[in-house]
Amino acid sequence: MSSAVLLMRLRGPMQSWGTQSRFSVRDSDREPSKSGVIGMICCALGRDINKSLKDLNDLRMGIRADKEGKIELDFHTVGGAPSDEDGKPESVYRASGKEVREPAVSKRYYLADAEFLVGLEGDTEFLKKIHHAVANPKWPLFLGRKAFVPSLPVHIPDGLIEGKSLLKVLKEYPLRIKTSEQRNIRIVLETDDPNHETRNDVPVSFEKRRFSTRQIKNLFITKSQIGGG
Repeated sequence: MSSAVLLMRLRGPMQSWGTQSRFSVRDSDREPSKSGVIGMICCALGRDINKSLKDLNDLRMGIRADKEGKIELDFHTVGGAPSDEDGKPESVYRASGKEVREPAVSKRYYLADAEFLVGLEGDTEFLKKIHHAVANPKWPLFLGRKAFVPSLPVHIPDGLIEGKSLLKVLKEYPLRIKTSEQRNIRIVLETDDPNHETRNDVPVSFEKRRFSTRQIKNLFITKSQIGGG
């Protein structure tokens, strides 16, 4: 079985990669989560929510933060209704038929103006299938939330690279952004070393919202170390 690396570009005015969201506060990490990337690939493949994710989870993921972006906060209200003559909220109904009187308030964090090069390492033939699907997605692709659409194609025409390691590909693939003010470029790489940071973002089941953990480490390289940088 031969291995390869598949590259994808995630660029958009807003992205959200939550891994710890609870109730009315929705977080976002500073780079794409594995569950978010796998969910996007499932959209490209047209894979149903109840299907196994093992083949996708087995892919090793690395991310190069070509433009880090900035964490911002979006204040949301959902539901509610104007008051009646007695000052009480009039009842309204959602599509589900549930009565709503007071608005639900939530704080939703997102990553603004960021760009990432995402690499997946695994079986060549499987990555070829994903590469084709990302270029011709069955369902729309989005960056963590359905409202957050890419501003550049996720598909990179020359993004399937054989014969090189994931880290080597992330170091060598040319920077698209030439004028970034970042002095150093951050790479987030999956590792088997248990002494590194733990992330609970490997999707066991999207249907049941179950996740498992993986280990990641952060590396930093200068722009001059990147091919074309």
